[in-house]
Amino acid sequence: MPVIRFVREGQDVECYPGENLREVALREGIELYGLKGKLGNCGGCGQCITCFVDVEGASDAALTAPTAVEVQKLRRRPQSWRLACQALVQQSLAVVTRPQAGLADREALLAEALSRPLPAGPLAWPTPVEQESEEPETSTDPAGETASAAPTATSDEANADGQQGR
Repeated sequence: MPVIRFVREGQDVECYPGENLREVALREGIELYGLKGKLGNCGGCGQCITCFVDVEGASDAALTAPTAVEVQKLRRRPQSWRLACQALVQQSLAVVTRPQAGLADREALLAEALSRPLPAGPLAWPTPVEQESEEPETSTDPAGETASAAPTATSDEANADGQQGR
């Protein structure tokens, strides 16, 4: 699975290929928003442009290509900035959250984060392992007869249930 290394938080998070970067960050308790974003974020539609992240040093294949919304909204921002709500994770990468806010020793922290190896990550979702089907459990009643574990309704019970609803 791809790993997202959140530089500011010093945390590595695994995700599935194709997961939305914003959703992964929020699920893991990573703070994406400053005060403005907390008060008025759009919920991931790309309209409020408050979920900026910096993906400097990431390969072009690490995230999906910028959407038309991103290109329009980020035209005056650095090329390495992305909107977390519009980016889908394809491969492992390092991310600086809230790049517009100051971060002491940003360059040193980013260099250190990029120097540690990140797993490349698969390009597809993991395939589920098929389980063998199990036979239903049976039990023996006091008369010595074998019965199925799942109860079955008799026709009289079904008729009674149908008449009660009227």
